[in-house]
Amino acid sequence: MQLNQLHCVIVTPEKAVLDETCDFIAVPMYDGELGVLPGRLPVIGRLGFGELRTKKGEIVHHYYVDGGFVQIKNNVVTVLTSKAQKGVEINETQIASGIESAQNTRANPAAKKSSSRLRSVLGPKSAWPATPTPRRF
Repeated sequence: MQLNQLHCVIVTPEKAVLDETCDFIAVPMYDGELGVLPGRLPVIGRLGFGELRTKKGEIVHHYYVDGGFVQIKNNVVTVLTSKAQKGVEINETQIASGIESAQNTRANPAAKKSSSRLRSVLGPKSAWPATPTPRRF
């Protein structure tokens, strides 16, 4: 690997989805997108869900990742995620199914009922025990 390139590895519980060198990587973090170029200082962060892009020369590859963690160290970007899929492998049927599933979950009265049951068990937040204040030495 050249000094002006990154090595990108995307790993899921099932398999290694990607293991190649590239010039630039854009990673979806939980609070925004992180662009990575060679020479980036080390960082560990929490992934959000969305599009991960790799660029080598003029060729850009797109992947969908669904949460997890990213580590950047010594020009190696390691992504650990529960789900990763190449953008070209995602079809309209999967998208429609995902949207329908999300809408059903949102409209499901059982989910709302379990949430209100949890609130009734926990009681109002004011009744929760106070969080201890950290001690300074």
